[in-house]
Amino acid sequence: MSRVSRQSRKTAETDIQLSIDLTRRDGSSIQTTVPFFDHMLTAMSFHGGFQLTVQADGDTDVDAHHLIEDTGLVLGDAFSDVLSEGGLVRFAHAMVPMDDALAEAVIDAGGRPYLVYNADYPQSHAGSFDLSLIREFFYAFAVRSRCNVHLHARYGENGHHMAEAMFKAFGIALGKAFAPRGTAAMSTKGLV
Repeated sequence: MSRVSRQSRKTAETDIQLSIDLTRRDGSSIQTTVPFFDHMLTAMSFHGGFQLTVQADGDTDVDAHHLIEDTGLVLGDAFSDVLSEGGLVRFAHAMVPMDDALAEAVIDAGGRPYLVYNADYPQSHAGSFDLSLIREFFYAFAVRSRCNVHLHARYGENGHHMAEAMFKAFGIALGKAFAPRGTAAMSTKGLV
């Protein structure tokens, strides 16, 4: 079973090269031209225990929306590639506190895309980053990865802390859900 995937997407709005290696923990390199997003993806991959390489450029002079969403699409494609080979743990859950914030992530890597996203940020931005774009990233990921993703920022006073706790929890759950399980079927149906 391959635990490595390389994906790309080039449009009039974005140019993204991305790879994941679920067998390696070190060496992530993330450059999206959006520093806060780089910080979130770095935290996600580090705590998820997988190597992530992202080189992304886009029309951030308009705003960061296209870059954030398309990165979610390409990351979803990479995990879908791994999912298609089967033999995964499939279900996983993680909760992460960060100072005043607590976030929870639950994932079913079972081939049925869905996103439940609950986050009521007390500020609209973390620095210059529009926190509403986080939902766009996770929605794009869920659809393209064919995963059922439930994310809850349970509470917090600082939007940065809430977002970071969510990305860390998501990374941990993602790493667990995509851990190898052997050749056992991932569903009572025999096929996901």
